[in-house]
Amino acid sequence: MKRSTRGCGCAITVLVLLLGAGTFAFVKYGLPWWRTRPPKASGAELQVHVLDVGPIEGDSILLISPTGKSVLIDAGDAGKGKVVLDALKRYKVEHLDYFIATHPHPDHLGGADEVLNAIKVANVIDNGVDLSTPAPAIPAKPAKGKSAAPTPTPPKKSKTKTVGSFFDEYRDALAKSGAQHERAQPGKKYDLGGGALLTVLAPSEPYFTKDQMKGGGNDTNANSIVLRLDYGDFSMLFMGDAESPTEDRMVNKDLELKAKVIKIAHHGSKYATSENFIKRVQPEAAIISDGEWNRYGHPAQSVLDRLKAANAKVYRTDLQGEVTITTRGKGDSGKLYEIKTAKETKEDIWIGREAMKDDSSRSGFIAYGDFGPPPKPKLDKTKKK
Repeated sequence: MKRSTRGCGCAITVLVLLLGAGTFAFVKYGLPWWRTRPPKASGAELQVHVLDVGPIEGDSILLISPTGKSVLIDAGDAGKGKVVLDALKRYKVEHLDYFIATHPHPDHLGGADEVLNAIKVANVIDNGVDLSTPAPAIPAKPAKGKSAAPTPTPPKKSKTKTVGSFFDEYRDALAKSGAQHERAQPGKKYDLGGGALLTVLAPSEPYFTKDQMKGGGNDTNANSIVLRLDYGDFSMLFMGDAESPTEDRMVNKDLELKAKVIKIAHHGSKYATSENFIKRVQPEAAIISDGEWNRYGHPAQSVLDRLKAANAKVYRTDLQGEVTITTRGKGDSGKLYEIKTAKETKEDIWIGREAMKDDSSRSGFIAYGDFGPPPKPKLDKTKKK
């Protein structure tokens, strides 16, 4: 007796359709995820050193990957290049694979020329904002029959430091270094080896302008490079001097922001580290790179209060010196990462500093000549005997 084959064709058609749909779904959704997922952690140690470039203010962070690749994020202020170079020597870093300048402010880029002049750097990444001093204008050729005006002598470079001197020095040192130079591109990933991956999250175009910062903050800060480090189960955000508008833009772009550790933006300024952003990041630990002598109220009490409400453990370079994070990318005896500080502090981590200047105003930014210990508080004459 012949078996009925009725329905077999339909079953095959359904199977083909299911396979086709599955293949389409994998190509559209699964393959991009597979390509972007962080590589597996090798288990070797990754180091993050948030250097103490105080007592004024500044940022400089050294990353050493599981395979020994080295990344320096910012270089502190002018005169702090030696502090950074001493740290490189201490951690046996003989060359830098990457130097990343988050944004052109002197407390992040002032020591860059000293570093670039002293050590081999393979790649330099910045946000593309150019603050170079304009070259003197070339006079137009005179009309026929008219005598030419005397050619002005190009002005000599002043030895006196100005607010913009640091950037010219950075660009000069970059040109002489032979390093490959590129502008940061959101979404670009840098493989540091051993399973460690560094991803650019910001800035994204269009860049913020002064008009968009009327609520406080500064456009140069808002266009700061923001980075994410992934290594196995460990993750960390490096916020540069990003402001609240930068944070809002990243939240709205639906980026992966949840991280175990965060280097707080803008030294703990009140114009950053918004409540909404902290809720997205959900950090277990927060590192604040600030200076004991800073006059801008860093860290702000409001920022510390938000971090405390989020149950994040706070570390501060002004009170504890250099902060070091080490991890092997996976829990070792229940501990995924370890944080150590250069010194203990008897002061209260959760007490912010009082501002003498508003870090949102143009005159409120750190510039050459605005240094030194904060002025001593004036005595109340009525209390004098």
